[in-house]
Amino acid sequence: MSSRMATVLLATPLYRHRDVALLLMRAVVGAFLVWGVADNVLSTERMEEFEAFLASFGFPAPDLLAPLSVWAQLGVGIAFIFGLLTRWAGVICAVNFLVAIAMVDIHGGIRGAFPSACLVLIGIYLATNGAGRFSVDRILESRLG
Repeated sequence: MSSRMATVLLATPLYRHRDVALLLMRAVVGAFLVWGVADNVLSTERMEEFEAFLASFGFPAPDLLAPLSVWAQLGVGIAFIFGLLTRWAGVICAVNFLVAIAMVDIHGGIRGAFPSACLVLIGIYLATNGAGRFSVDRILESRLG
């Protein structure tokens, strides 16, 4: 096979756009996470509803875990958007949504667990690969190391 054919078949020129794709993924996922918990952050009533939701699924100490989960998701979302401490944010994201699968989504089958599973995988990807070129992390790496 010629190198030109391999290039076309493997779409290797797209590789040069990986940092833009990573930025878009981080921004969209981060915005989704922020949007998903904004009501809990802004409304005591919505936070109380989330606490009751967690209690209904047998979570221990829902009055502590609900705010912890909400604030973790908010922090992760902001971190993903800016590419700040992205590897740690990825770990937190993966753990948070693994818990969601194990405690809640498991009752809805594969379709119910799929969104959380995607967030687990995105978290793992960002934890292992970092934020890419267009990120605060890249600035910190250049200054610190």
